[in-house]
Amino acid sequence: MKKQNRLLSLILSLFLLLFTLVPQSALTVKAEGNSEMAVHFIDVGQGNAILVQSGGQNLLYDGGDQSHADLIISYLQEQNVENIDYMIASHYDEDHIGGLVPCIDNFSVSNIFGPDYVHTSNLFNNFMNTATANAIIVQYPSVGETFDFGTGSFTVLAPNGISQNSNDNSLVIKLENGSNSFIFTGDAEETSEQDMISTGMNLDCDVLSVGHHGSANSTTWDFLEATSPSYAVISCGINNQYNHPSADTMGRLSDMGIPVFRTDKQGTIIAVSDGTNISWSQEPCNDYSSGDSSVNASAGGTGGNSRQEETTTSDPVPEQEESNNADLGTMVWIPATGEKYHSIPNCGRMNPDTARQVSRSEAEAMGYGPCSKCY
Repeated sequence: MKKQNRLLSLILSLFLLLFTLVPQSALTVKAEGNSEMAVHFIDVGQGNAILVQSGGQNLLYDGGDQSHADLIISYLQEQNVENIDYMIASHYDEDHIGGLVPCIDNFSVSNIFGPDYVHTSNLFNNFMNTATANAIIVQYPSVGETFDFGTGSFTVLAPNGISQNSNDNSLVIKLENGSNSFIFTGDAEETSEQDMISTGMNLDCDVLSVGHHGSANSTTWDFLEATSPSYAVISCGINNQYNHPSADTMGRLSDMGIPVFRTDKQGTIIAVSDGTNISWSQEPCNDYSSGDSSVNASAGGTGGNSRQEETTTSDPVPEQEESNNADLGTMVWIPATGEKYHSIPNCGRMNPDTARQVSRSEAEAMGYGPCSKCY
């Protein structure tokens, strides 16, 4: 009996030794513990794909385009995904659902959510037919509906009606885990953002997945003020043909001091929420440059420029006015956010609706410095 006990003890010791020798690189990044939720912003080039894992459940929000389908499948397999509890197609553009179609065939999918409209593409028909072939009925949840997921839940924020603009049909969700929250916007643009604000729902979040890859038509001042995110994540492709993200959007994020992650600069980005704090796989890049290299060049490569046309086509400032600018009593414009004062209310990235006038001496007393573009 003692020999058997010693043998069992030796086997157990060897097992524990081998376990400790497994290299960390062989382990996948996933939510650990009873309250953790991992959010993977997957780099799919000029597209969108987000995997969320929590409490043994998986949620896939968009799947990139068809050219990245194999990458999506491989990535999910690396994260030990076998069942997709919720597959959400934000809308039916190719760069959002192209990778979802093969996922339906390669994983066990419990629920598919999407917006209730018909797209004219063959890919849309293929998406619907593949779901039907797998005995899955695509569901169209309503604004305000909440669904339990893992250690938290998610609530539908949009669309509040169907538009001719496919982007504004995007199914937007707010994902919550304890006191942490994420908003995924798909390609929602200004009309949808205003609809969300008008519902009176709580849009405040820790992390905002920036709409439409950083397009100028999304992520308006009003929406940023309503969501007041602590972090922004932009999913877009390197040197993409649309010049995403736009200078206007990056300017707004910069002016509001929101730390930025970008898949075109950093690849796949992972956030892990424990219900109180969020940890990241890497630091924010805080690169506020636009996807338009010509704009960045004209802005000195500093990023976040803006309305170059507005500044260059405005009436020249008379010489007398220029000399008066040296007077500390001269009135200047200060933005709602930012550290510079301006000679005009719509310089570069400023929101003229929230800018206000004070004397130059007051502005400098408050810590503002002169804008290098208009002074």
